[in-house]
Amino acid sequence: MQSWEGCLFAAAGLHFNSSFFWSHLLNPPSYFLQGLWTTVYLAVISQVLATVLGLFLALARRTKFLPLRLLVWLYTWVFRGTPLLVQLVMTYNGLAALGLYRFGNLSIAGLLIPGVVQAAVVTFTLNEAAYMSEIIRAALDAVDPGQHEAALSTGMTPGQAMRLVVVPQAVRFVIPPLGNDFNAMMKNTSLASVVGVSEMFLVTQEVSSSTFNTFEIYAVAALYYLALTTVWGIVQSAIERRIERRWGIVRQRRSWGSSWTGRWGTRGWGRRGVALVGTGAAPLLSPQDVLRDPPVGPRRL
Repeated sequence: MQSWEGCLFAAAGLHFNSSFFWSHLLNPPSYFLQGLWTTVYLAVISQVLATVLGLFLALARRTKFLPLRLLVWLYTWVFRGTPLLVQLVMTYNGLAALGLYRFGNLSIAGLLIPGVVQAAVVTFTLNEAAYMSEIIRAALDAVDPGQHEAALSTGMTPGQAMRLVVVPQAVRFVIPPLGNDFNAMMKNTSLASVVGVSEMFLVTQEVSSSTFNTFEIYAVAALYYLALTTVWGIVQSAIERRIERRWGIVRQRRSWGSSWTGRWGTRGWGRRGVALVGTGAAPLLSPQDVLRDPPVGPRRL
């Protein structure tokens, strides 16, 4: 007996195998779950490595050694300005064609890592590190320079001041864009299918070719990608709220009307009109206050 979804599609003159769709959505085969797991660990490993590498690149951009700064700038310029798909193919196929390096299967502690997975992780890491370096550099610049100077005045070395004072304060500026980049990373792992990584998109292509239920299986894959990004969105929001509580940042509750007429984005603003971002917060000034008593000098908002 045909389901109501199948009847609707049939009435519209379209073919939709609803039983195939629901069976793969609610009870996916083991090979589909394996592809899902590959997508997750590709994204997690690549993002962690990219964040660490991006931190070192961001610190290198702040050094006084000009050749190193130029080298890091060239790196970010190349990897941010070329398509990820091209980088992936050049890493796996191009290096082997030139005879420079061929990714072979690697066994670590009894765990076999295929060469295509290694190439995908390397490419995703190098590409994402270029973006993370800019995110971390902007976050470090957002920390009050007085924090670094105060740490030096206590006897800390520049390295200790950066590691113990500046970087921990920059974390709260890094988390939101980092979460967005990881969201994109989970979707970009589908590009690894071009070099033969059996992640979720490649498995979906193989199922589509063997069953000819193209729309159904791609709809299942889309819903699984949506589920992954939705779960991560919830986790990211929880992390942001935890960091805000740690730094004493209170989200101001606003009505729908005032949210569009007021300042866009209320994160980091206190309930009593005090900017709680960083130290030395100052009261906010309304337009009436400025006209009645204009500030003499610059005032931190």
